[in-house]
Amino acid sequence: MSTLATLPGINPKIPAALRPLLEVAYNFQWSFNPAALDVFERLDPIAWEETGHNPVKLLSTISPERLEALALDEKLVAKVREAHESLARHMADKGWYAGVSKDLPTRLRPLLVAYFCAEFGLHECFQIYSGGLGLLAGDHLKAASDLGLPLIGVGLLYRNGYFHQALDATGYQQELYPALDAPRQPVRRMMDLETGRQLTVGLELPGREVKIAVWRADVGKVRLYLLDTNIPENSAEDREITANLYLGDQRRRIEQELVLGIGGVRALDAIGEEPTVFHLNEGHAAFLAIERIRQLRVRTGLSFDQCREAAACGHVFTTHTPVPAGIDHFNTGLVQHYFGTMYDALGLDMEGFMALGRENVADKNEAFSMAILAIRCARFCNGVSKLHGDVSRKMWQNIFPETPVAEVPIGHVTNGVHTATWVSPTMAAVFDKHLGEAWHSRPQDPAAWAGIDEAPDAELWAARQAGRAGFVEYCGRAAGYGKTGGRPGTLDPSLLTIGFARRFAGYKRGTLLFRDPERLGRLLKGDKGRGVQLVLSGKSHPGDGWGKDLIKDIVAFARSDAAMGRILFIEDYGIDVAREMVRGCDVWLNTPIRGLEASGTSGMKAAMNGVLHASILDGWWDEAFTPEVGFKIEDTGVYLNDAPNPERDEREADALYRLIEAQLVPEFYTREAGVPRAWTAKMRACIRELAPFFSTGRMVAEYAGKYYFPAHAATTRLNLSKTDIAPARELADHIAHYRKHWAGVRVKSVQAAPAPGGQALAVAAAVRLGMLRPDECLVQAYHGPLDDTGGIGEGTAVPLSAKAPLPGGDGTYHYVGNVKPAEHGDRRYGLVVRVLPGDDRLVTPFIPGLITTSAPVRAEADPGAHL
Repeated sequence: MSTLATLPGINPKIPAALRPLLEVAYNFQWSFNPAALDVFERLDPIAWEETGHNPVKLLSTISPERLEALALDEKLVAKVREAHESLARHMADKGWYAGVSKDLPTRLRPLLVAYFCAEFGLHECFQIYSGGLGLLAGDHLKAASDLGLPLIGVGLLYRNGYFHQALDATGYQQELYPALDAPRQPVRRMMDLETGRQLTVGLELPGREVKIAVWRADVGKVRLYLLDTNIPENSAEDREITANLYLGDQRRRIEQELVLGIGGVRALDAIGEEPTVFHLNEGHAAFLAIERIRQLRVRTGLSFDQCREAAACGHVFTTHTPVPAGIDHFNTGLVQHYFGTMYDALGLDMEGFMALGRENVADKNEAFSMAILAIRCARFCNGVSKLHGDVSRKMWQNIFPETPVAEVPIGHVTNGVHTATWVSPTMAAVFDKHLGEAWHSRPQDPAAWAGIDEAPDAELWAARQAGRAGFVEYCGRAAGYGKTGGRPGTLDPSLLTIGFARRFAGYKRGTLLFRDPERLGRLLKGDKGRGVQLVLSGKSHPGDGWGKDLIKDIVAFARSDAAMGRILFIEDYGIDVAREMVRGCDVWLNTPIRGLEASGTSGMKAAMNGVLHASILDGWWDEAFTPEVGFKIEDTGVYLNDAPNPERDEREADALYRLIEAQLVPEFYTREAGVPRAWTAKMRACIRELAPFFSTGRMVAEYAGKYYFPAHAATTRLNLSKTDIAPARELADHIAHYRKHWAGVRVKSVQAAPAPGGQALAVAAAVRLGMLRPDECLVQAYHGPLDDTGGIGEGTAVPLSAKAPLPGGDGTYHYVGNVKPAEHGDRRYGLVVRVLPGDDRLVTPFIPGLITTSAPVRAEADPGAHL
């Protein structure tokens, strides 16, 4: 049995009038609750800044005398009540889920999603995040709370978090690792009621057991459990496992992922949480699948494959990486070291276990991929944008041999951002005036944003001007704190301000705009007051010398006379810096090598504030861009890696300069009655079209509809109880039956001819099923235009019907059906007949190795003239 630690006595003498702030402080709902943020700042504005906007630390810093005096301020006490009531309303609101959940099965258990991620970006004071993945995870939890979706999070409580960045005298990045000080963060210990001590679970590592302490943070209605090895029961070395995020060698990385995946499942068991769906947000969490299968083996005594079927139907895997090199891989020796004692418990030998993480299971030299492990142990997989879904299907097609790329079972849910967290108070006032309450309660609803069309140009422009002016002031304060690479923050509040902020990795090309210094200098200077200023921010991974050099080069140029004081680099990029930048810039710049950006979310945050996006058509911008909402940088094509390519960079840098010269500058500075009408028209369209779709409200609801609900239904269907998984066992046995007899499946002949009426093709096929029955198999005509490789890139599957067994006694059946060719212009058209497993209990019929396809066929008349 476990429970949450009572709210600690931050100050035992805190007055009763202020005591509701304790509950507010320990729920991250304050991070998107304007009333709470306002009251915490009012308590002590200087301490609020010095504590990094941490309300728990703030309340422990203010003296008892000061608190007594504040309790006598009636206006402040009213604000305290307002903040507490706002939290109470949020907690009581059943949200979107209440209206869509009535048809979900509850025979096994009610829906509960466990969302595992290596990092969570909830607020700058709680730095257990490094960048986009963590911010997305934090926004995911916030949106789940808004929607009322039953979801819990699982992550790691890093003692030193990610690093803080400082630039030395040369502009080179230095890393600082201050302690997180968990007891003074908005997080509490989970307590073991039997011992009266913090709840811990054990993890067997080679030669010892590591103890993992469990903490909990609340994010509205969502519970986030965080795991920590920094406790006295562990050796000094093991206490370091959760010291830092994404640092250390491969040994430290695999240990962290063991704590997250295996330790996370055990922690939920110890707490008493019973998820029906497990969401693996990136491959770092994939070991949870191994632990769940092991537990099922212990409880049921069934085989690995039978238990995997029972577990995998409830696993959702989201990949965020568009290239295999960006995924965690571990060599055979390292995997053997950590899993050598677990093989028997899983019912596998070493090669069987290694095959779970190998693309080519026969290649004993191939490293163990966490993403491939996740794909092999999850029945639901997705990328994070439409383009990234396409890239992922191509990247992992070899795992599903003979499956057309378009039908590789990896979908997509395009990322979003949490509206209430990222919209500025200035824009919120505009939205409140013209949109009413709807944009707060239904940010994913396009109708909630339609009222922005009623906002006058002058009002939108005034909000933009105020946002830029406030940002320029912020830059001045950052310079005063020595956070701008040694440059004064003397920006001009009237100039077109372009922002670029992200991790400094080679493929993101943070210096593309600096490729031609003279041309950049002319843009900065401008003509007749039509200049440009550029604000940049971002960290490079401590081990990435290339990224550090990029930052150093930018800072060197910013310090030069050529920059004219119009380039500023803000140090220590985090949520706080991002919040100011996406609210204050006029243009958000993004220059990745096309094909290497999975999604990106910073531009979405900017768009909600009417900040226009200018980007290569990669990630989310590939599906979001229209000329009405922003700008595109012309590219030279899609690339598979970030290898240097001077010709590409030269051409794309030129396209960027031309965009700024020919569109951004003229549209920004061409004014009518002091207002740039073309610019405000884009602002209006940007907010109306992008804000609802690229919100996490839409994103999480889409995850629920496409993945969580089907995974919950599949789990309920295949698992009768924790110890009775008979339906999953039967399905696994049926898959084994397919594998045993699939070699006998063959499409012997196919004919296609015009059907009566001439608008369709009549397809007939002789299909040998051997030892399989027609009711066990899907036989389909798959047809569509041919791609450049001569294959059917994106086709349509039409079921064929078995009419009768054919003579010969070898299990051959006559199949027929009609196919209507789609429009295909002058492109050649193809048709094949294929056989797939046909068990209704399967989440997808595309099982590696179980697909048989005929050779392409040619029709005899006009409908198939291009076949």
